Amino acid sequence: MASEIAEQPEAARRTLEHLVPEQARLREVFAGRRRVLLVARGSSDNAAIYGRYLLEVSAGVPAALAAPSVATHYRARLDLSDSLVVSVSQSGATAEIVETQEWARACGAATVAVTNVAGSPLADAADVALVTQAGPEVAVPATKTYLTQLVALAVLADALGPESSLAGDLARVPDVVAGLLDADVSTAAEALAGADDVVVSGRGLLLGTALETALKMEETCLRPVRGYSYADLRHGPISVVGEGLLAVLVASASGPLAEPMADLVRDLQERGARVLGIGGTADFGGLCDLHLAGPDLPETVEPIASIVPSQMMIEQMARRLGLDPDNPRGLHKVTQTDR
Repeated sequence: MASEIAEQPEAARRTLEHLVPEQARLREVFAGRRRVLLVARGSSDNAAIYGRYLLEVSAGVPAALAAPSVATHYRARLDLSDSLVVSVSQSGATAEIVETQEWARACGAATVAVTNVAGSPLADAADVALVTQAGPEVAVPATKTYLTQLVALAVLADALGPESSLAGDLARVPDVVAGLLDADVSTAAEALAGADDVVVSGRGLLLGTALETALKMEETCLRPVRGYSYADLRHGPISVVGEGLLAVLVASASGPLAEPMADLVRDLQERGARVLGIGGTADFGGLCDLHLAGPDLPETVEPIASIVPSQMMIEQMARRLGLDPDNPRGLHKVTQTDR
């Protein structure tokens, strides 16, 4: 897991070089359509959350997450003739996702596959296959495949927007990711390993990063960790916050949601929680009990790199707990939802 985290700058660079030339084809398949539906499970679902926000905020395209069981179990017939369906799967072999893509085509949708495996069932059946260039991923927890999925979804959003507004910022991502690899995350990993309870929260474009952080902690460290949007945390669950809880807040350094995250730090601390912040503004970092620097990128592409400090501290957290982060208990690289 540690070595694959370290491979991410080059994986991002290769993926950009490979996928940017596909933007003309993406515009062609989207022509005459007005919305995007994203299909995914697990870590890919968290990548899709970023894609949904980015498509709406940057490209101005209505987007939503589809429920695969509508296709695979309820077998509903929908009119998707105005839709582009984007299926996201690291392996391209998860039967539920492959079947949902086939269903979407039968319902009239154009299809795009985001996968790390060329020649996979998902890639072969799509109108356009965005094959990420992460290389083989040996560790079970997805790190470089997740990050390159984010790159692919940003390339997609850039293609579907009215103008190519993300290209320059995307080109900076590999070097920024490389710079984050030098961070000392040992204190954060130690705090997490010793915490009684952990919650993770983020908002807007950073929500997917927060949910992926929580999922990685559960998968890799065998701890039950709840991931919440900022708004959902305030709508009830914040009532259980108290002494012994460590709140991990993933924040943006810019944008309309930067300052509310600083307000959340104060609120959580007043309730007795300690706060570990990742990224955010200078005020946000100064308020947190522990803080890891985030990437120096605009909010639109920041989530691609903001997952890196989380990945590093979780890998170290697992080792402090005496666990093997490369092979978490009960997990497999390709997950089939139903047996």
